[in-house]
Amino acid sequence: MLLPLFEWCETTSVAQWVSGGVWQFAVIEAFHLLGLGLLGGSLLLVDLRMLGVGLTRQAIADLEAGMRVWLLAAIALMVVTGVPLFLSEAIKCYYNTSFWVKMTTLPVALAYTWSLRARVARGSRETTPRTRLAGAISIVLWFTVAAAGRWIGFSS
Repeated sequence: MLLPLFEWCETTSVAQWVSGGVWQFAVIEAFHLLGLGLLGGSLLLVDLRMLGVGLTRQAIADLEAGMRVWLLAAIALMVVTGVPLFLSEAIKCYYNTSFWVKMTTLPVALAYTWSLRARVARGSRETTPRTRLAGAISIVLWFTVAAAGRWIGFSS
C-alpha cells in the first residue's frame, strides 16, 4: 500500500543527489551519527540521573531543563539528516524490518519524552521509584530506536 510512495521518494531530486555522488551519503550519515551521539548524551544524562546514577548533587528538574535545548538540537539534526538518508534508500527501507521497528518506536519515544518523562523530571529534585521507572522506560525506548536505526545500515 505504501510502496508507491516509497518508490516516489527515491525519484525526488534530493534522493537523486544523495545517492548520485560519492560523498553525499557518507557526509550526511556522519552528521546523523553526530546527532545520535548528542541525542544519546542529552537523554542519558537525565535518564541516568533519574535512576540515581551520576550527577546526584544536581536536581533532576535542573538537569532536565539544561539538557532540553541539546535534546531539541539533536532531534532537529537527526530529522534534517535522516530525511535525505531515507529518501535515497526509501525502497530498501520499505522492505527493512529494522526501519519499521525504528519508525514505530520513534513516535512513542518522542511522545513519552515530551510528556510523561518530562512531567516526572520537571517535578523531581531527587530519585524516587517513579523517577527510576520513568528513566528506565526512556532508556529502553530510545535504545530500541537507536539500535533499530543502526541496524538498518547492516541489513538488506
